[in-house]
Amino acid sequence: MRYIVIGAGAVGGTVGARLAGSGCEVVCVARGAHREALERDGLRLVTPEGAHVHRVPVVRGPEELGELRADDVLLLAVKSQDTVAALDAWAPRPVAGGGTAGERLPVLCLQNGVANERMALRRFARVIGVCVWLPATYVEAGTVGAGGAPLTGILHLGTYPRGRTEPVLEAVAADLRASHFDAPLPDDVMPWKYAKLLGNLANAVEALTGPVEGPEALALVEAARAEGSAVLEAAGIAATSEEEARRVRGDRVELRPLPGIPRGGGSTWQSLTRGAASAEADWLNGEIVLTGRLHDVPAPVNETLRTLVNEAVRAGRGAGAYTVAEVRERIAAVRG
Repeated sequence: MRYIVIGAGAVGGTVGARLAGSGCEVVCVARGAHREALERDGLRLVTPEGAHVHRVPVVRGPEELGELRADDVLLLAVKSQDTVAALDAWAPRPVAGGGTAGERLPVLCLQNGVANERMALRRFARVIGVCVWLPATYVEAGTVGAGGAPLTGILHLGTYPRGRTEPVLEAVAADLRASHFDAPLPDDVMPWKYAKLLGNLANAVEALTGPVEGPEALALVEAARAEGSAVLEAAGIAATSEEEARRVRGDRVELRPLPGIPRGGGSTWQSLTRGAASAEADWLNGEIVLTGRLHDVPAPVNETLRTLVNEAVRAGRGAGAYTVAEVRERIAAVRG
């Protein structure tokens, strides 16, 4: 199989580098300075054990690959707000032997949130959901860091929707297990993704107020997650318990220092720190808001966090621009 990593940032770059390091054929899709650095210097992955450089082909988009191969596997690792554009670019591409990528090739959604699989299924017949437990960061153009050890990460894989047969699933899992990951195959991957969604509700708190330390910040995170749990319960949506998630992870993915790289924050923190044009709060905290509205459950904490992250993006405010007290004042105003 050939793995095409669509979005070779923190998560995509780490998975692509690890697969390449175990001998898999990998192509990275990247743009701008990141693409230039990958072409010039290779894909540099920094782990607790040191740096590893992998020379892999790099393209800007599907047109540079021409006709796709029948054994291609698409790894979708863009942020949720970029999913539709990426899917629309790749789904109509021709595949050797006839048909299009959307008709014939599997796409794996290595993304936070729970909306990407549904978006993919509109365009691709073969969709695999992935719950990503992978502490990774985009360091600079051409370089990503992954602080997990002894395993780099745990990637739960499952066909979407549940019950479909996907013949490539076992082979992909085997490649990942040979590449410093565990790759469990639950009967239904979505409860794992909903559990990860609840965990990711803290991303906005970290991005807005800085490291989640002290009782006030921790209480704000707990309020966001409790609100999220109440919304999912009202909607009848199952999420894997924290106890089960901790049992599966165990001590196999411990966050360790990366040589020469200061410890950073989560994906939303990284977006605000880099001055990105968008952040994924609409697909994390906003997912709770949407589900709450559909089931008549107010979600003022997550609505405020989503709004403030988007305000920070529009205003070009970096990470940590708010105090916890300021966030709480805005929540109180929403509650009325």
